Amino acid sequence: MSTGLLTIEQAQQLLQKYYGYPDFREGQRNIVKSVLSGEDTLGIMPTGGGKSICYQIPALMLPGLTLVVSPLISLMKDQVDALTTMGIAAAYINSTLTGKEVNERIRAARRGELKLLYVAPERLELDWFREEMSGLVISCVAVDEAHCVSQWGHDFRTSYLAVAPFVNGLPERPIMAAFTATATPEVMDDMIRLLRLTEPAVFVTGLGRDNLAMSVLRGENKREFVMNYTKTHAHQPGIIYAATRKEVDDLYERLGSSGILAGRYHAGLSDKEREESQEAFLYDDIRVMVATNAFGMGIDKSNVRYVIHYNMPKNMEAYVQEAGRAGRDGEPSECILLFSPQDIMTQKFLIEQNPQDTDRKRNDYRKLQQMIEYCYSTRCLRWAMLDYFGEAHDHKPCGICSSCRDERELVDMTVDAQIVFSCIHRMRERFGVSLVASVLKGSQNKKVLQYGFEQLPTYGMMRRRTEKEISEMINVFVAEGYLALTEGQYPVVRLQPLAVEVLKSRHQVMLRAPEPAASAKGGASSSGSRRRGSAFDDGPSAVNETVFEQLRLIRRDLAERDHVPSYIIFNDATLREMSVVCPTTESDMLRIKGVGEVKYRKYGKPFLEFFQTME
Repeated sequence: MSTGLLTIEQAQQLLQKYYGYPDFREGQRNIVKSVLSGEDTLGIMPTGGGKSICYQIPALMLPGLTLVVSPLISLMKDQVDALTTMGIAAAYINSTLTGKEVNERIRAARRGELKLLYVAPERLELDWFREEMSGLVISCVAVDEAHCVSQWGHDFRTSYLAVAPFVNGLPERPIMAAFTATATPEVMDDMIRLLRLTEPAVFVTGLGRDNLAMSVLRGENKREFVMNYTKTHAHQPGIIYAATRKEVDDLYERLGSSGILAGRYHAGLSDKEREESQEAFLYDDIRVMVATNAFGMGIDKSNVRYVIHYNMPKNMEAYVQEAGRAGRDGEPSECILLFSPQDIMTQKFLIEQNPQDTDRKRNDYRKLQQMIEYCYSTRCLRWAMLDYFGEAHDHKPCGICSSCRDERELVDMTVDAQIVFSCIHRMRERFGVSLVASVLKGSQNKKVLQYGFEQLPTYGMMRRRTEKEISEMINVFVAEGYLALTEGQYPVVRLQPLAVEVLKSRHQVMLRAPEPAASAKGGASSSGSRRRGSAFDDGPSAVNETVFEQLRLIRRDLAERDHVPSYIIFNDATLREMSVVCPTTESDMLRIKGVGEVKYRKYGKPFLEFFQTME
């Protein structure tokens, strides 16, 4: 489709007018230029990276309609609410509407009154809908959460396979723009192939967000940690993800009993209960949402200050998407993963419970092992994440993750490593971590004796350690690349070339001192105290917290008046800048990031009057 002479300068003017930002982020700029030039485009951007702007701004400039394929009803509603608040003509069609309402929206699109129309992928399979769309001028089809088209992704939906046939059936092929927050190289290949993108421009930008402090804590008393953390951060919105409904319900009840305003969200609740809980969280009526991974894909809430994973997620894609829901406004936020070996068993159980073919199951186990290695890694966690997704980086430590803030000294673990590697070699690399640990401990269990492993020279060489400590050490060696685990439900530990170099005394193993064991009563380990203070500088800030809180109250009143979540009015980052600048004129207000012309006319006056009374 020809797009004429559309320039990035024109796009920038619209960005300032509607969104209140003077310029695009680097990744956004490249994607917008690509779409405006008429190229099929694939954009991989982190959650909170501003993906939606990459197709919303071009939609304002292209002739006709931009059709947005979006997977969740709540996501569509949030996006359309935000767009209409800014004065942009947008609508959605989904199962919550009556037939009459659907027809009205299609007629509005036919009359040219809409610039963006959001639909679920399932709708593209309906003959009547395809026929209606063929009568419209569709300049662009934007596919959100495009990883759902790949069976190797973490949210495969067969309905996404209908996108390409739908596009090919239109009278004139529109520009295709596909977006997702996370994708491995194989999922990227699937998106290009299955969406039938034509020689697409591919942009992978900034998965490592500077405002997110990533932490993995091992050996914590999880309940105690969550209760303490939510109390000390009671004024901040946060999400706690748990692996099972039972754990969600338990945490929800405990938080409620301790006076924390919390909600819960999982598939076992009624639609009404989930909707009420989600709405209360969006409108800041509750501060904490406890949920399974069923919650969040459609949540655009920008001021989530922390995401805690009570259990290890099933893979890195799921983890990065869920953790990325913190700090979408660019403000400093924490992502904390509370890991215990029991999490591995839980995730294996969930894989086995899920009916799927052998290849898919093998892939799930491979991804689970990569997630386990992340949890045991002593490297910078941002490096580990970027390496997983194949994103180039400068190998400069982030300085704010739990690995970078780990104050434990490096110790020479070469002798311990040689003992472990020698034991694995003598066991013919045919067994898993737990049996290797049993042999090194000197266990008399049935399996050790059955194979005669009590005769090995390495038998009992680590008897002063617990089997749990030995298993943890082996898993660290796996994470650091000395060992590898085979795929499947019962992985076998194998030596890697680097381990052979260690056995031949050609390579020294330097690692952090082992974690202190948790107390016998299950109390938290000292892992929290071994990390340097806060992930972010706690020095003096120009933000006036009293003013900021008063601005939040004004925002809340406006949100209640218009029946929209507070962050749709202005996000926290915008209010914080206001509290520093203290604007008293229209021009002052329009220079604040996030205050566009339409929003200023709609919401600016009460804020301006507040600052004028302060003079």
